[in-house]
Amino acid sequence: MSLLASIIALTLSGAAPAEDYRQRPPEDEIIYFVLPDRFENGDPKNDRGGLKGDRLQTGYDPSAKGFFHGGDLAGLTKRLDYIQGMGTTAIWFAPIFKNKPVQGPKGDESAGYHGYWVTDFTQVDPHFGTNAEFKAFVDAAHARGMKVYMDIIANHTADVITYKEGADGGFRYRSLADYPFSRRGGTGGAPINPGFTGDHVADADNWKKLTDPAFAYTPVVPKGEERAKVPGWLNDPIYYHNRGNSDWVGESSLYGDFAGLDDLATEHPRVVQGFIDIYGRWIDEFGIDGFRIDTAKHVNPEFWQAFVPAMQARAKARGIPNFHIFGEVYVDAVDPGALAWYTHAAGLPAVLDFGFARAAIDAVSGAKGTGEFARLFDGDALYKGGAGAAQGLPTFLGNHDMGRFAMFVKAANPAASEAELLQRVMLGHSMLLTLRGVPTIYYGDEQGFVSDDKDQLAREDMFASKVAVYNDNDLIGSDATTATANFDRAHPLYRHIAALSEIRRKTPALTRGATKVRAFSEKPGLLAVSRFDPVTGREVLIAFNTSAAPLSANIAIDMKSAGFTAFHGDCPANPAAPGSIHLSLPAFGTIICQASE
Repeated sequence: MSLLASIIALTLSGAAPAEDYRQRPPEDEIIYFVLPDRFENGDPKNDRGGLKGDRLQTGYDPSAKGFFHGGDLAGLTKRLDYIQGMGTTAIWFAPIFKNKPVQGPKGDESAGYHGYWVTDFTQVDPHFGTNAEFKAFVDAAHARGMKVYMDIIANHTADVITYKEGADGGFRYRSLADYPFSRRGGTGGAPINPGFTGDHVADADNWKKLTDPAFAYTPVVPKGEERAKVPGWLNDPIYYHNRGNSDWVGESSLYGDFAGLDDLATEHPRVVQGFIDIYGRWIDEFGIDGFRIDTAKHVNPEFWQAFVPAMQARAKARGIPNFHIFGEVYVDAVDPGALAWYTHAAGLPAVLDFGFARAAIDAVSGAKGTGEFARLFDGDALYKGGAGAAQGLPTFLGNHDMGRFAMFVKAANPAASEAELLQRVMLGHSMLLTLRGVPTIYYGDEQGFVSDDKDQLAREDMFASKVAVYNDNDLIGSDATTATANFDRAHPLYRHIAALSEIRRKTPALTRGATKVRAFSEKPGLLAVSRFDPVTGREVLIAFNTSAAPLSANIAIDMKSAGFTAFHGDCPANPAAPGSIHLSLPAFGTIICQASE
């Protein structure tokens, strides 16, 4: 039996009958976010991606945190039962497109294991497998009633283009004012691109007049890399901004290269249509269920205004009515307005809720009180579609860029016991799985992974790791380290997530119910929230204690809520009086109470 056939047989043999997953709205999902390279090695034969040589040629070095470690699609498919076992219903994975294996200056090279240095947008990176194996993975997930979300990139490609000038200055960003499209190399340069009226004019005839890309820097494609990118149009420097490295603010955040990554001119109609064609094909051929959009804030809004409706139409034509699109808009603050802007100006249906992550980190770590959640939910009215649209925002506690939730909690409480850290981390997941939004679990969090920092230091291996800076970390909730495989279904965090996922699945108020904040504290302590069944109006009261001491309080409730059933924690059977219930919560405790019909 072939490897592909074995994968399919293994996966489907234990699969429960799939529900009609296409009909589930995005807010009904629980997402599991994973880096394929760091999850499970199902096929060691693809570890080097079919390349020969040392790690600088193949990208493979399982002992180095910045290189490929061997995880692949075969491994993900093999572990679908584990992923589904904690109640997750959708899998979002880092980009799987073919990447430039290694890039970076001499002595500081790293590999494209994370997937964000794409050279070929039409095929799976050979380190992860084949397009056929990806199809097998998608089909296996769908057979279980699970959705598959791809991580996509339109802002940049791998670093192929360099510049004739500016190396000594680190290719500093060159602005539109100082280096206009109409002059070669600055305002005093020779006239070029006659008749081009600017990149704000989307008309194709206008863009035909932009023929010389040397307005800021002179782009150079190194010998041997002239056809490095697929589709072929991506190899023409005219489709890139060519203005040097971004400093992450102002104009450069839209036009600058990300540390050398080739920044696409997403204003160009050829680029817009090119990416509609590229990503539409993945919908057509593989039937995927959604896109997470990388670096969405660094692309002009007009691109998304064209791209999003095209993808929604493509998905609908494929029989996917609830295609979930959410953009990465990094804002490390509880600032709903900054996130909501992109749902209006750019037309993004949803964005990753960085505000939720900030509120949860600060509240659970004890750095702030619980009032940040009240401000967060008040801001839901700012999103296009209001509070209802906010229910489709993917919420999370940590990720591959910022670091793990447990790391923030531990750093804020260096003297805390192992038991206390576990309680705090469990509390954060209780918030994630009961408050509004689409809960997103970062792989490894369910096994108590901590991380030492952000980026490479927050991308540990689930299979037995050979990376020393991963293996010296004590995991929360177990005696294990990352030196051994961590797929323990008995881990207290895995079981906690599974239990709350089941409550969430059975309780429409927790997936699509309106939110009413009942009580909060400006210091560590109480947060109480009511959520209401979207059909019956039945109240579900959720209360959290972020302090290290037990607390008791009377909480306002709906006057119609005459009795309660405990879903989690100790819940009084009856109100203290009409419109009020008395709750007692242990330190770092959670209570979930559903009112009688």
